[in-house]
Amino acid sequence: MNRATLTFAVLLALALPLSLLAGRVWIDPASTPNAALILGELRLPRALLAIIVGGGLGAAGAAMQGYLRNPLADPGLFGIAPGAALGAVVALWFGYTASAWLLPLFALIGAGGAMALLAAIAGRTGGIALFTLAGLMVASLAGALTALAISMAPNAFAMSEIVLWLNGALTDRSWREVWLAAPLVSLGILLLWRTGRSLDALTLGEPVARSLGIDTSRLLWLLILGIGLTVGASVAVAGIIGFVGLIVPHLVRPLTDRRPSQLIVPSALAGALLVLVADSVVRILPLVTELRLGIALSLLGAPFFLWLLLRMRKGLA
Repeated sequence: MNRATLTFAVLLALALPLSLLAGRVWIDPASTPNAALILGELRLPRALLAIIVGGGLGAAGAAMQGYLRNPLADPGLFGIAPGAALGAVVALWFGYTASAWLLPLFALIGAGGAMALLAAIAGRTGGIALFTLAGLMVASLAGALTALAISMAPNAFAMSEIVLWLNGALTDRSWREVWLAAPLVSLGILLLWRTGRSLDALTLGEPVARSLGIDTSRLLWLLILGIGLTVGASVAVAGIIGFVGLIVPHLVRPLTDRRPSQLIVPSALAGALLVLVADSVVRILPLVTELRLGIALSLLGAPFFLWLLLRMRKGLA
């Protein structure tokens, strides 16, 4: 276990019990009425879901930046998150939300469709440039179809539900979402972890990686499946939560030897910590209605992204 993994594991262990107590009303287990019910049925599943979602997005960001060898890469560029969002929007548009399982199911179908389209375009070649362009095309198409669905919403209620869901949140989530997301995200992180050594070799360039025996097509398939599971499942239960996959690897990288294989697990833990803390903060803020988690992380991520751009520009000057 490297230093970064241990550091973020300890911080996560400390943050979890504090997040269970934090909220508009702070919980005192000894004196708050129905404290056990509130903690067990409301606070704990929400906190665990924050850990699951953040862990998946953090690992996906680290793997994507390692594959593209670009510190500004984000899992949203793969088109899988927009595809999952499109699936959920279709469910909301047609009113298929009477069953609690239908919206996440449609989101997973949307993520699967984006994965299939991405693999059909770029899966055989394994070329990084083609894969990047294919991801941008899938993201653009899914975004356009989502905007079309919003503009043609059958009623104001459906439009409001779509917009709120796209902003991303963990409000009113239960154990049902935890049991849905946990196995999918865990499997996705495992697949991404298995790409570590191949990503290390890829830092030397594709020709060198192939000469070392790396099967770049297999690597690409593992990445598509791993990122599809982590990002697709996260979007299915929480909506769009951006910038986690961009911010987290940058925070973790200085604590490692900067090899992609040493970045994936610490980034998963750091992503879990970031989303857990951010969700606790939005619960504490004294606002009339709770700030959506996706909006809060975008307000944090956009200035961070600008700072990265300015730093890169200064380095090139």
